[in-house]
Amino acid sequence: QVQLAESGGGLVQPGGSLRLSCAASGSIFKISTMGWYRQAPGKSRELVATITYGGSTNYGDSVKGRFTISRDNAKNTIYLQMNSLKPEDTAAYYCNLQQFISTYWGQGTQVTVSS
Repeated sequence: QVQLAESGGGLVQPGGSLRLSCAASGSIFKISTMGWYRQAPGKSRELVATITYGGSTNYGDSVKGRFTISRDNAKNTIYLQMNSLKPEDTAAYYCNLQQFISTYWGQGTQVTVSS
């Protein structure tokens, strides 16, 4: 069983920055892929960024050049550095882990971008 715990969300002004963290506990294998997804009210959940155990990354088009995902395997933790935040980035951000046929989700952390 895997558990994911997100932190770092909050209120930030447009153009500002936030750093999200997600710590995984349980049985984490070297084939795991972790990532961040977000969901705003009335919208479907969308990909923000993913990262493999080996460090390969991919990003959603709306965040390319502004967000950076990273992974610390020794701590079983991923991070999302969010820069140049826009009001459109306002959403609940969810941590995700996939390995074998299993998918796990965190409880989410709210990011609100507003002046």
